[in-house]
Amino acid sequence: MKHMFRGAVIGLVAALTLSACGGGDDDGGDNPLSGGGGGKGTITVGGANFPESGLIGELYAQALEAKGLKVNRKFNIGAREIYYEQVVKGGISVMPEYNGALLTTSVDKTSTAATTDEINAALKAKLPASVEILDSAKAEDKDSVTVNPQTATKYNLKSIADLKPVANQLTIAGPSEFKTRQQGLVGLKDKYGLEFKKFQPFDAGAQATLVQLLTENKIQAADLFTTDPTIAQKKLVVLADPQNVFSAQNVTPLVNKSAVNDQAKAALNAVSAKLTTQDLLDMMKRIAIDKDDQEEVAKDWLKKSGLA
Repeated sequence: MKHMFRGAVIGLVAALTLSACGGGDDDGGDNPLSGGGGGKGTITVGGANFPESGLIGELYAQALEAKGLKVNRKFNIGAREIYYEQVVKGGISVMPEYNGALLTTSVDKTSTAATTDEINAALKAKLPASVEILDSAKAEDKDSVTVNPQTATKYNLKSIADLKPVANQLTIAGPSEFKTRQQGLVGLKDKYGLEFKKFQPFDAGAQATLVQLLTENKIQAADLFTTDPTIAQKKLVVLADPQNVFSAQNVTPLVNKSAVNDQAKAALNAVSAKLTTQDLLDMMKRIAIDKDDQEEVAKDWLKKSGLA
């Protein structure tokens, strides 16, 4: 995952202003990053500032509650540049992560690990001592370079490599951090030699806006999450990535070791054991298109999966 994506500055503002979302016990403050856990024995489940992260956070929270554990939700925190240190320091107990993005943005920016096994081995070797990753799910949600159908047809685009002779005529949009990440414009330049006409930064939660702008041809390319159901709905084209700028992005719990016991770890690993990419697509369709509440979507999946 997931990885969408509010810029660090915007994310910091959100972190200082948004109150905790969802059920569970609160710590009495309005700062999503305040306090360690909302009370003795409470597990603080975080979520980044895009819908899928909140959904996965809700899955984790309800799975933990089903085991009788006390949970405090702190969603909509911000980008990884904001929340990662909070997990390391213990302000957040459990965070939904995308293993490849976690590795290259926060742990080892020079890593060339591409597969799930390679990435997880690197994370286990290099994460700070206070945190660890639990089991990765089969579910995967990558960043992508996605173009509208008219652009794909006009330039016969199937792969990111096909963009090289025409990128200087195109505007690409995405979260502000996409500009400086290896799994972003930096990697696209290094591995494909791409220089776009313009990069248009957007708020991390603006995926729907990006889809609309693509559809209207106001932008020609965008960094979209591959589990966004509107990609298929709008017939947008996700370009192949043969140079693996975007590595494996398996949904993976990142936990502060001192904040979760074996029972909590088992509950989180049980979610990972069941969660597939198709599950994410189906649930995100309910949230993004059908406008269902993420609490109900999470509850239904956990019940269907025998975890609640």
